[in-house]
Amino acid sequence: MGNRGFSSAPSKPWFRRILFGLLGLAIFLAATGFLYENISEARDRRFNRMPGKLIDVDGRKMHLHCTGDGSPTVILDSGLGDTYISWGKVQPEIAKFTRVCSYDRAGLGYSDPSSEPRTSKVIAEELHALLRAAAIPPPYVLVGHSMGGYDVRLFASAYRSEVAGIVLVDASHPDQENRLPPEVKNFEGTEIRESEFLEFTMPFGLPRFLRLCDDDVIARAAECNFHSAREGVDELKAFHQSAAQAAATGSLGDIPLVVLSRDPAKPSSEFPPDLSQSINAAWEKMQEDLAHLSIRGTRLVAKNSSHYIQLDRPDVVVSAVRSVIDQAAHPPVVTYTMH
Repeated sequence: MGNRGFSSAPSKPWFRRILFGLLGLAIFLAATGFLYENISEARDRRFNRMPGKLIDVDGRKMHLHCTGDGSPTVILDSGLGDTYISWGKVQPEIAKFTRVCSYDRAGLGYSDPSSEPRTSKVIAEELHALLRAAAIPPPYVLVGHSMGGYDVRLFASAYRSEVAGIVLVDASHPDQENRLPPEVKNFEGTEIRESEFLEFTMPFGLPRFLRLCDDDVIARAAECNFHSAREGVDELKAFHQSAAQAAATGSLGDIPLVVLSRDPAKPSSEFPPDLSQSINAAWEKMQEDLAHLSIRGTRLVAKNSSHYIQLDRPDVVVSAVRSVIDQAAHPPVVTYTMH
């Protein structure tokens, strides 16, 4: 039979060999990185034991770390993507005068992931379920840092009778996307891309190999893992929805409230100086707004502190918690005038 007009290209076995070789190398490197990551995680956690305990909440484990004695119990809620570690300087001091608990939100640190959306409404519900499962009764003083401010506002809205007071630590404002300079959105996009890079490469050990994980071994044991990286991305992507949920809660009524704000005079390394000035001016006004959420709200500026007031000025946070507890114990006396 004839060729029928078909022609065949000469085979290139060398090309296939190179292709398969590169594919094999990629598989080898991925497998090696996967083993490296898992062995490193296990080693870090074996030699740096988790404080507190794991509580069963609807079939999954959540990490809760409580110290001290007394009532009300202070509940510490970390910022976006942060674990209980961020309260390491504050919790021991609060434990000297009352019971205080930090925890890892689902998917962060030592807590199992959740299949629920990572919005503040869901997070508040999960926190309430955790406290019930751990048999920690109200009343609670809620302390929320950054995005954690949304969480505690949703908690107070849903379980108002259980909340004795609130401390907002340089907390996010629901309208900040509209009130901050538009240039900030470019940095938000960069933050999402960087977070996604960590999420996708963490299973293969690349962030650990590149020393992008925390140098502190205790923090690394809690936070340098795939599910924490994924949770951080999910919380970041749900941030705008959480903001809308917080805005819908409205007033806190007469709940004792202290709003702590970072020092506007302290330069930020994240933004250019001229942009930092615009951001700080807008942030100041938003923090003042938060103080008006309660008729018993006050605002304090933490001098010489950045966004992480609990790390830069833990004494200010501890003092604010003590103040809220005192206010809760001594409600204002209402007097009536007879006409």
